[in-house]
Amino acid sequence: MTETTSATPAGTPTKAIAFDRFGDADVLSPVEIELPAPGPGQVRIAVRAVGVNPLDHKLRSGAMAGFFPVVFPAVPGYELAGVVEAVGAEVAGFAPGDEVFGAPMGGGYAEHALVDAATLAHKPATLGWAEAAAIPVAAETAERALDVLGVRSGETLLVHGAAGGVGTVLLQFARARGITVVGTASEANHAHLRDLGAIPVTYGEGLAERVRAAAPGGRVDRVLDAAGQGGVLPLSIELAGDAQRVLTIADPMGAPEHGVRFTGGMEGGEPYHQRAYAAALALHEAGTLRLPLHRVLPLAEAVEAHRLSEHGHLRGKIVLTV
Repeated sequence: MTETTSATPAGTPTKAIAFDRFGDADVLSPVEIELPAPGPGQVRIAVRAVGVNPLDHKLRSGAMAGFFPVVFPAVPGYELAGVVEAVGAEVAGFAPGDEVFGAPMGGGYAEHALVDAATLAHKPATLGWAEAAAIPVAAETAERALDVLGVRSGETLLVHGAAGGVGTVLLQFARARGITVVGTASEANHAHLRDLGAIPVTYGEGLAERVRAAAPGGRVDRVLDAAGQGGVLPLSIELAGDAQRVLTIADPMGAPEHGVRFTGGMEGGEPYHQRAYAAALALHEAGTLRLPLHRVLPLAEAVEAHRLSEHGHLRGKIVLTV
């Protein structure tokens, strides 16, 4: 038996949002696709909410074409929450009707999507659909970044772009591990960062001096670039004292130029999803997990969601509901 299901059979038309060429947000349009059948190790989800990430618009625009091949028509979406509709062979622990969240390899902007069971977790009833859909990418990226950087308890970490979706979760993971975080953000987001236990500083000219004034002992041990803007990598090396103490998740072109490390989550290696989900759910169970949502829009408004995402200066995550 290759599929366990109590829902609509595979091959039935289902709705999605896709792009058939690179371009601005207007290349996104509604399409019908065939309802997929889960293969070995896969789960088919009836999607309730899907997170919007910078990767989505970077792929759509063609900016990531050299790093991440796209087959047209392409359906974006790399994190979602929904209800299990069917499971493929070799899947244990999930059954039709289960409420879950996870990280598909694309295809999330749709009524139905396939997710590898290894990147899926059960959603607590106390966690809303939109909030659950905001967890997978930010939590996995935060877990991976902290691990790759090797940040230890008692150290000070500088995070560029600390108020975004990844930064918001990373600050909470860091705080739980005894790491002090100095975070760059606009003045409007400083109270948000303080609520998450970080020390806020305003980005822009004179940043190095502000960081040294704010950081305990006047220094930072390691730096994470989650913004990918403003040429912060040379400044980060200066502050950390060594390029190997700097990591970017947002500037794959600048990383080799300045000799710093880049991690994008697509290069394989250590699978961080389950560790990240466990960390996020532990904070949720303790009542301390903060998942601010910048905007929640219906799937039909994916074009507007991409425009908002590209504009930047977000506090938390944009989520589309299905």
